[in-house]
Amino acid sequence: MNIIVLFMVSVMVVVLWWLVLQRIASKPWLEQGAAVDARTFTSSGYSRYVASKLALWVFMVVITSLFLLFVTAYHMRMHLGDWQPLQEPRMLWFNTALLLCASIALQLSRRAIEGGNAGLYLLSFVAGGAFAIAFLLAQWWVWRGLVASGYLVADNPANSFFYLLTGLHAVHLAGGLIIWCRATLRMANGADISRIKLSVELCTLYWHYLLLLWLGLFALLLST
Repeated sequence: MNIIVLFMVSVMVVVLWWLVLQRIASKPWLEQGAAVDARTFTSSGYSRYVASKLALWVFMVVITSLFLLFVTAYHMRMHLGDWQPLQEPRMLWFNTALLLCASIALQLSRRAIEGGNAGLYLLSFVAGGAFAIAFLLAQWWVWRGLVASGYLVADNPANSFFYLLTGLHAVHLAGGLIIWCRATLRMANGADISRIKLSVELCTLYWHYLLLLWLGLFALLLST
């Protein structure tokens, strides 16, 4: 098996291991410094918390499986004679930095809401979404630049896989932004702190996962 496929598998294993360590069934009201009323996590509240984290965990496992299938197909297809490697645009490095900033901002928001810092968690949460939107716009700019340079989807299998892998990642990030928008609106309307905390935690977890996924894809694309 190619070293790149081994690397991708290693990345996905690390992601899944890290997700397990997130303690899906943990009791958030027992965490030191958590600004959440324990009454909000009794019965149905706690069930919603566990169900939400479990659903996200399962969803990310499904995404991981999907991308592993495409990576395997990528590895098999690149050894055929008509494969012409695509020269990845340098702007992808800038896009990677944007996604990293989004992940860091959401992590700051999560820490701030646990510490009860209302101003900081709102600002960093909005910043995390803004960086993610900037990443999508930058990706669109990369795709347009490639098309303008003559790198069309159907011209070569390498081109097709580049658009497919980066496009699928962008679609999953756009789906996360829908949840982010809903959470931001709830914050603006003064929603209960327990609901906001759960939304921030789920978005942060998902953004970290997409960052790790992107780093794996980026390494794969750069190696060919």
